[in-house]
Amino acid sequence: MSNNSRKLIIASNRLPFVLERDGDSWKLIPGSGGLVTAMAPVLRDRGGTWIGWPGIAGKVDISDHLASASTSAGFDMKPVYLEEEDVKQYYIGLSNEVLWPLFHDLQSYCNFNPSYWQAYIDINARFARVISENAGPEDFIWVHDYHLLATASELKKLGMQTSIAFFLHIPFPPLDIFAKLPWRTEILHSMLAYDIVGFQTLRDRRNFLQCLRTFVDDISIEGKGQVLTARSGGRSIRIGYFPISIDYDEFSHMAESREVADAAWYIHEDIPKGKIVLGVDRLDYTKGIPYRFRAFEKFLEEHPDLHRKITLVQVVVPSRRNIPVYEDLKIEIERMVGEINGRFTRSGWVPIHYIFRSLSRPELLGYYRTAEIALITPLKDGMNLVAKEYCASNIEQSGVLILSEFAGAAPQMKKGAILVNPYSIEEVSKAIFDAWRMDLRERRMRMKKLQGSVAKNDIYWWVNSFLNVSIDRKLDDFPPV
Repeated sequence: MSNNSRKLIIASNRLPFVLERDGDSWKLIPGSGGLVTAMAPVLRDRGGTWIGWPGIAGKVDISDHLASASTSAGFDMKPVYLEEEDVKQYYIGLSNEVLWPLFHDLQSYCNFNPSYWQAYIDINARFARVISENAGPEDFIWVHDYHLLATASELKKLGMQTSIAFFLHIPFPPLDIFAKLPWRTEILHSMLAYDIVGFQTLRDRRNFLQCLRTFVDDISIEGKGQVLTARSGGRSIRIGYFPISIDYDEFSHMAESREVADAAWYIHEDIPKGKIVLGVDRLDYTKGIPYRFRAFEKFLEEHPDLHRKITLVQVVVPSRRNIPVYEDLKIEIERMVGEINGRFTRSGWVPIHYIFRSLSRPELLGYYRTAEIALITPLKDGMNLVAKEYCASNIEQSGVLILSEFAGAAPQMKKGAILVNPYSIEEVSKAIFDAWRMDLRERRMRMKKLQGSVAKNDIYWWVNSFLNVSIDRKLDDFPPV
């Protein structure tokens, strides 16, 4: 088989768009989040296939929409359909009421409903069937994230012989937290059905290996460096860490465009006084937004002389609104915005500008260009690509990045960013003040380091490093068609 017939097959819970009802028809909205940001540029024009759920319950004829979206994106899209009960048990249930909070060390949010596990296995089997129908023997199957931990074991049941890789975009928890999972052994054995398992950071790989040694009887670990080999059940599985990134050139070039420059100008017109502190997050309790607001409130209390000279712009992208805890979080965020603005607002100045919607790419980059300070303080994050997007878009090289030490990006960005403990109100408040008063020379020195690191280790570096380990190939072996 020639290289031209070799394809990348990507499987993730969602297709790279959101399908929403628009009157009597449907409309496609581009997806957000790290996976779409990272993988869409890689697949573009390579003739690959992205398999995932279109985001609606039931089987609806969306073939025309998929064809249009595929043409626009430069790769094929194949749907996996979920019914209402599937969404409740597999997506809202095990994926987002168990794995998501547990893997972010927030086990108090977990709901260990016994019925969730079988639904999770059933949907992973459904994904496996669609993958097997669309993958050839020379294709590279790359499964993504916590929704599909058991897909490889289901593919093996269907007789799939080709190499199957997996990448976890969220953190992997330490042993004492993972041990609370009722299906801990089943999860580990399912992950060992993959041929390569990738994590974001050394920390995540270390946690995974400790869990393997504790709960898998016949496991042995060999090697050193970025990629180790686990042997279990007569099989060898490579286990590595590969920090994901962005298309640096795309962000930096677009940030220089007239469209983004105009967006930045309008932002300056709307917020003409002082420096802008920017937060951009999905609606999620892992992002630490209430702690961030308390830190900004403390900053305002301690520095009344800086009122009118600084404004926090907090963008919250709607997410998982059908899960009650997320709606509760939205209410809490809006209550805090009202409370802080009620205390500190003065004529001509509002301390927090709150935006609850998705932003277009030019508008988002306009905020990246305009903001003198990025405040990115998740309680825990697999990587956090917003931090990297901010740096790539900061073409004046004058921005300051304040970053949680619990973000996966922290080890890579620690030489240029101000690292903080997001739980420490005092520490984050002080970091805001230090960033506000930092002189231009130091800001540029820090930003150049950050940009150099992100540019060198961009999304194509990430894919190539993963493919090299997986199948001794590079992205160029999957040429554009």
